[in-house]
Amino acid sequence: MPQPVVLIAEELSPATVEALGPDFDVRHVDGTDRPALLAALADADALLVRSATQVDAEAVAAGRRLQVVARAGVGLDNVDIPAATKAGVMVVNAPTSNVVSAAELAIGHLLALARHIPDAHASLKAGEWKRSAFTGVELYDKVVGIVGLGRIGTLVAQRLAPFGVTLVAYDPYVTPTRAQQLGVALLPLDELMRQADFVTVHIPRTPETTGLIGDPEFAVAKPGLRIVNASRGGIVDEAALSRALSAGLIAGAALDVFVQEPPRDPALIAQPNLQVTPHLGASTDEAQEKAGVAVARSVRLALGGELVPDAVNVAGGVIDPYVRPGIPLVEKLGQVFAALADGPIASLDVEVHGELSGYDVSALKLAALKGLFVRTLTENVSYVNAPLFAEERGIQVRLITEAASADYRNVITLKGATTSGSTHSVSGTLTGPKQIEKITEIDGYDVEVPIARHHVVFSYTDRPGIVAQYGAALGEAGVNIAGMQIARDVEGGTALSVLTIDSEAPQEVLDDVRQRIDAVRFTAVDLDVE
Repeated sequence: MPQPVVLIAEELSPATVEALGPDFDVRHVDGTDRPALLAALADADALLVRSATQVDAEAVAAGRRLQVVARAGVGLDNVDIPAATKAGVMVVNAPTSNVVSAAELAIGHLLALARHIPDAHASLKAGEWKRSAFTGVELYDKVVGIVGLGRIGTLVAQRLAPFGVTLVAYDPYVTPTRAQQLGVALLPLDELMRQADFVTVHIPRTPETTGLIGDPEFAVAKPGLRIVNASRGGIVDEAALSRALSAGLIAGAALDVFVQEPPRDPALIAQPNLQVTPHLGASTDEAQEKAGVAVARSVRLALGGELVPDAVNVAGGVIDPYVRPGIPLVEKLGQVFAALADGPIASLDVEVHGELSGYDVSALKLAALKGLFVRTLTENVSYVNAPLFAEERGIQVRLITEAASADYRNVITLKGATTSGSTHSVSGTLTGPKQIEKITEIDGYDVEVPIARHHVVFSYTDRPGIVAQYGAALGEAGVNIAGMQIARDVEGGTALSVLTIDSEAPQEVLDDVRQRIDAVRFTAVDLDVE
């Protein structure tokens, strides 16, 4: 069996290839050579990029086998996430790979602004000795405002605390308790700008945060304010910043990021009290290696058919080890439910009963939806686009958790209705030290059947001789019965039989069995499993 092809489109650290391991056919292409990239994508199962390769809708379409696009870094401006999602392609990045590097760069800019280090360096290199021209200020006893207390903002706060500064922050999503734990006082943005001697920005750029700091904020700032943006270009309004620097409203600024990169506003760059670097936040050996190793691990998971915690277009979140074994079980239950349904599905409830209910089990809903569609649609179905398929078909999906579980430690039930009004359900669990996947209920009938590739589920009026009839019919056709379980509501009522067979039964054989026993319902369940 050929190895999955991993296409690396930009230079990544050697540790990245090592982290991929020997299980893949690793190929290289210049991601900026568009024809070469599109040609190479035709055979790729995974694509690894940094920031130069444009993974747009055309590139996604060229990757007919593509399962995952991995960006070895944080930003995803060069990846068309909607196009990838529609195609069922997982998009992953390395969100924590550069946090230390970015925090350290921001602090470096703060210190350099305070002590005029770049200008003093350039002056001395030019043969000058102007000590008095570069008199600076201490950070000690100053107020430092942090805009955004996420991962990087938190690291900045922790590293600045020993400088003896007063820390204030603006972040509407952080609780006062969390801020107190960090030794930070939360303030509205305008009040932070009034009080701060230094401001450092650490928030993502969104429509809401673009231009967050502009003319009104600079108008209330201290004349000695020094501001750093090493987050995303445009959060600090560049035109307003240029005006504030020119008018002396603030003392200085440092930018590592710009609205357009390279920056195209010479008037801004020429400001004598502006310190600039060319987007160096993640440009350390350590950050690059962490990013490459992180996405390599994500690629391994994705190509193994697993959910990936760092996937940006899969709403699964971090998966607890206790939850993870249930994912393949629930995907199979989704396939069983799809086989049982006698028409288009209108609604689906994913019920989690038992100890699992105390965990984040959102990944199980994704697994159920993937299973629901994997054998019924011609499109590639993944954890990524399965929710889209459900939405497009108007299927209402709910995730329900309940601590009580009567017969097993954990039971997961898929229960739903078709557009014709019929209802169906299938339940399953994992049992024993080997975590055997079992079906424990079908349409209200209690069973305990280890999940296999091929099952037949049928119901009929309970009466003597039925087992002999369908056993004979399958035997005559050379279909071996590996297991069988029968459940019934009452003696002489309706019985439900679940057969496990070693091979997929021909349709004419199934039709013969149906006629022989006058089955009320008859369903072949052939699972798409490894």
